[in-house]
Amino acid sequence: RLLEFAIREGTGGLGMHKGGDGIRRRYAFLQPVTVSLLSERRALRPFGLAGGEPGTAGRNRVHRSDSGDIEDVSGSASLSLGTGDELWIETPGGGGFGPIAASDSEVD
Repeated sequence: RLLEFAIREGTGGLGMHKGGDGIRRRYAFLQPVTVSLLSERRALRPFGLAGGEPGTAGRNRVHRSDSGDIEDVSGSASLSLGTGDELWIETPGGGGFGPIAASDSEVD
């Protein structure tokens, strides 16, 4: 069951042209399953270009319903999940392009 499908606000790198935000998906499982993940590049921060800053890295996590534990999961994994367990997937934000204007980085 898909519990959430949302934009990860603020994950794009800063720059004259801000990088795109990543997304967040949360799945809950209604019966025991085995899940395979192939997302090796999710943990990398996408680089910015021409003076832009990198985006925020993504990550994969599991929330165990029986214990309440939250576990980080590597980009390449096979997981045994039980009824009620949740898989949280967050994709990286894109890198920004171009230098940040001085007025954009000043704090009032």
